[in-house]
Amino acid sequence: MLLEEPHRQSAAATRALLEGDALGPDAFRTALTGVPPPLRDAWVDLVLDTGEVPPDDADLPRGCAPYLPCSVDTLLRMIDHARVTSDDVFVDVGAGLGRAAILTHVLTGAPAIGIEVQARLVSAARERCARLNLSRFSVVHGDAVRLTGALPIGSVFFLYCPFSGARLHKVLDDLEAIARTKPIRVCCIDLPAATRPWLTPVTPPGSELTVYRSTLRE
Repeated sequence: MLLEEPHRQSAAATRALLEGDALGPDAFRTALTGVPPPLRDAWVDLVLDTGEVPPDDADLPRGCAPYLPCSVDTLLRMIDHARVTSDDVFVDVGAGLGRAAILTHVLTGAPAIGIEVQARLVSAARERCARLNLSRFSVVHGDAVRLTGALPIGSVFFLYCPFSGARLHKVLDDLEAIARTKPIRVCCIDLPAATRPWLTPVTPPGSELTVYRSTLRE
C-alpha cells in the first residue's frame, strides 16, 4: 500500500533516529501506533529499509515454508500477549529477512536472534542489521530444526509457520528441554495446536496467533 508523504517523512525520521541509536522502545511504539493500521506494514518496511525481497532458494529443505512476512499488528499482539520485555531474549525460528525479530527488538529492547536456512535472506538480514546499527540483533544461518534447541539463552520463541509435521514436533521437543531450566514462551502463528502437556495457551481461542507459557521447571 502506498504511503502519503507525511507517513513517508515519519518513516524516514524514525529510521534516522534508529540508525543513530536515539530511539527507545516507547518512542518507537508511539510512532508506529500513530500510523493507521492498514498502513503500518508499509511504514515499517520503509523504516527498516526492507527493499526488494530476495527470491527463495531453490534448495529450500523439504517441509520448510517460503519466506512470508508476518503482519505488524499480529506482531504487536504477540509482544503484548507474551509480555516481551528487555529482560527476554527473542528467538525467531525461520527469521527470513529478520523483520519480526528486528521489530520486536526495537519495540521492547529485548536482544533478538534470528535463525534462517536461506543464505540470501541471511545476507540481506545482516546487511539491514548493519545499516540500522542494531548491535543486539543477530542472524544464525542454518536449519532451525537443528539449531533452535541449541539456543538455551532464548526465553521467547517465535514460529510463524516455518514448517509443520515432524520438523515442528522436533523443535517443540527441543524447547521442552529448555523449559525444564527456566520459564519460556512459545508464540505460534498459523500452526496446528502445540499439544504438549508442558505448554499452556494464554491467548484467546480462535485466533491465528497462539502464545503459550511453559509450566515445567526442574
